[in-house]
Amino acid sequence: MQDQTYPLQTVQSRNDALTLPLNTLDANAIGQVGGKGANLGELIGAGLPVPDGFCVTTAAYDLVSQQAGLEQLLDELAATHAGDIAHLEYYAAELRQRLGAVAIPSVLVEALRESYQQLAHDTPVAVAVRSSATAEDLPFASFAGQQDTLLNIISFDGLLDAVRRCWASLWNDRAVSYRASNNIDPRTVRLAVVVQRMINATVAGVLFTANPLTGRRRQAVIDASPGLGEAVVSGAVTPDHFVVNTQSGEIVERRLGQKRLRVRALSGGGTEQQILDEIDETSCLTDEQIRSLAMLGAQVESHFGAPQDTEWAIDDAGKLWLTQARPITTLYPLPADAPVNDEDARIYFSLNVAQGVYRPFTPMGASYFRLVASAGAKLAGFPPRNVLAGPSFAQEAAHRLFLDVTPMFRSTFWRPALIGIMGQMEARSAPVFAQLAADPRFAPVPTPRRSVMRKLIPLLIRTRGLPLLRMAQALLDPPLVRARFAYVQQQIRLWSQGPLETTPLKLLASAEGGARSLMPYMFPNLIPIVGLVFGLPALARRLLRGLATEDEIQTVRRGLPYNPTTEMDLQLWQLAQRLREDATIRVLFHEQEPAQLAQAYNVGSLPAPLQTGLSDFLALYGHRGVAEIDLGLPRWSEDPSYLLGMLANYIALGDSEAAPDIQFQRSVQEAEAMAQTLIQRARRHGWLRGLLTSLCLHRLRELSGLREVPKFNIVLIFAGARRRLFAVGEELARCHRLEAAEDIFYITLVEAHEALAGRDMRAIVRERRSSYERELGRRHIPRIMLSDGTEPEAALTLAQGASQEGTLQGVPASPGVVTGKARVILDPAGARLEPGEILVAPSTDPGWTPLFFTASGLVMEMGGSMSHGAIVAREYGIPAVVGVSGAIERITTGQQITVDGSRGIITSSN
Repeated sequence: MQDQTYPLQTVQSRNDALTLPLNTLDANAIGQVGGKGANLGELIGAGLPVPDGFCVTTAAYDLVSQQAGLEQLLDELAATHAGDIAHLEYYAAELRQRLGAVAIPSVLVEALRESYQQLAHDTPVAVAVRSSATAEDLPFASFAGQQDTLLNIISFDGLLDAVRRCWASLWNDRAVSYRASNNIDPRTVRLAVVVQRMINATVAGVLFTANPLTGRRRQAVIDASPGLGEAVVSGAVTPDHFVVNTQSGEIVERRLGQKRLRVRALSGGGTEQQILDEIDETSCLTDEQIRSLAMLGAQVESHFGAPQDTEWAIDDAGKLWLTQARPITTLYPLPADAPVNDEDARIYFSLNVAQGVYRPFTPMGASYFRLVASAGAKLAGFPPRNVLAGPSFAQEAAHRLFLDVTPMFRSTFWRPALIGIMGQMEARSAPVFAQLAADPRFAPVPTPRRSVMRKLIPLLIRTRGLPLLRMAQALLDPPLVRARFAYVQQQIRLWSQGPLETTPLKLLASAEGGARSLMPYMFPNLIPIVGLVFGLPALARRLLRGLATEDEIQTVRRGLPYNPTTEMDLQLWQLAQRLREDATIRVLFHEQEPAQLAQAYNVGSLPAPLQTGLSDFLALYGHRGVAEIDLGLPRWSEDPSYLLGMLANYIALGDSEAAPDIQFQRSVQEAEAMAQTLIQRARRHGWLRGLLTSLCLHRLRELSGLREVPKFNIVLIFAGARRRLFAVGEELARCHRLEAAEDIFYITLVEAHEALAGRDMRAIVRERRSSYERELGRRHIPRIMLSDGTEPEAALTLAQGASQEGTLQGVPASPGVVTGKARVILDPAGARLEPGEILVAPSTDPGWTPLFFTASGLVMEMGGSMSHGAIVAREYGIPAVVGVSGAIERITTGQQITVDGSRGIITSSN
């Protein structure tokens, strides 16, 4: 194709740097040279061994793409849904065709020729030509391998063709689909091309500066094979595999591959694959080379400040070269103050996982949770230095909260309690903690009982003995405790829903006061009952040992009274039944989306029964919401769309036998009948055993439902604090320190004080929103993580993962067997669950429970027999299995599955 003349003055008005030497680049040049080019420039600037070369800049791509007339195609591609694969591929093909057909402007040809000649010193030189997109090798998304690389290009004409092929590869199918799935606007993406002197490698490969399988930092993982690195990168060869401790230099793992295929450079240009007749059983790297690579990787990581995925080559003179570096974006970030040595290793347990909240916390939500933790720590006798920063056990990583449980786990007194609680609350974590018990870094430290008592006695004094008093009252007189609970809730509600303070400073102080004063007031009165809720089932098992199955004991825990979440769900159901009798309202729900109905509710224009009924419901439960432990998220009283969607589901439920209130009453009857049966069995083995069993089972039923009360009240405090913080946000927006009132939830409490003192927070909020929105797409959240980055669960083969084909193993949570279609739901907002479908979820919190009414069964990837979802499933009498490893990935919506809640097994029917 003939070169086409392009006016030089036009080029100069855009950007006359059509090529740039690699040694002039750094991270600030990413817009001109893409992620790969900028990273190589950084490596050169750090004095690391990188082959000479230059970049064909994004300005060059702009010249060509403008000439190709891509604007309309890019607009149409931007409007295409990520799931519309056919149209994505159509636009990708059109874009490639246009870029391939356009002539390269002569001014660009000359710029390329000059840079190439400078690199070659007027002698033909082989080069490697690599794509470098602006949306590539970024800290949050590496997009590795999405565009083309061409090796051993030995002529200028070959270089021109390779550059053109790289431009076109920006729009290959996989790259277009990948960017669409990551919500990157195609109109913002441009491509640079890296041209480097070719290293004719004798051995090459990849090096990760952290272990990508276990997450462990300071552990280099090397894959190597003779010849060019393309064999390793493309997966065409089974390479030699080495793992090195970068602190000690110890090679902790060595596994030799077959290495029967080699990629080598051809004298006439290009590469070929060579198949060897025999397997190469020798290591392609010496121990000295392995350690040198690990050391070099550590230098790269130190420069970038984060674990890196690098490509390297060793030439025939034995010199080691770096040809690429990008961040390892699949690793879960560590807390900012995680120790860097094994002597101070820590264990972090995910609060998000425990609460069934996959999504990140807003900055204000995390900040307020730290304040709550400070209030609890102070009550326990361990006041933090800075109450707004929170106690040291409250950690944050990737906008999610973790608890540092190391002191508890290392205590000989508290470790059994921790493992036991995990067995009830988060069953998949229990075997992980059991496995960590063998790790010498977490060897137990003797904790004499007298030292525990020295800490407990002052706590009892500070709380005036309320915890023991409430536990005794609960066992002797449950109605009295329930009345006390109601009084505590009334006091919290008066503050939460009462008049707002008059100035921004008073509003902020009052919001903080909710945690500082109400939490210490609530904890001694309510939390001890949770201890009984955990203890009574264990006591029942002991009393009924040999007399009852686990299934039968679980049946006693169905249909529990006094659970505020169950009561909330039943009230919503009753409202739906009243509304169902109104034909106008039925039509309204059929014709309008929940968001439209919510708008009508907010302006008071819904039909009176619906407007009044929803208003009454929200007066009691409007402080709740999905992911409600994050006060930065809206409450149902602010946006009732979710509730209106649930009402639509309930109104559509036609089978009267499947009605939730009928199912709940059936569960109550079955539970009470089973309790009497078990009491009779116990009496036949002695009157005392019968008496104790009767007391235990009756108290279990009377008290277990109260487990949800503390969280109900905590969320009520959060709602009150949110009201006040929003009012502070309105004042800051009026003063132009925030762009909108809701931006208050993207700063912290400390920063809210600074904003009221005059600091402009708008730039910080924009950056935080961007980071938060990226984190919304993160699918993997470790339930347990060590301070060296290891995810212990990844290193275990749990019983759940050793299931036979077509079968998943979990923890029995609610007895019974059901077969039906699965519906996988990651976020309950806007979700619909048809009657009879089986709900498959990562975990659940109270915001999910309206879906339980129409579910015939429950599968949760997390949780234990005492987790929220398990309790509600038992109360509604639906079979449930929790703690199911891989449930989200291995079960698909519409798949026919059978849930055996008695054995903890899920089987696929197709």
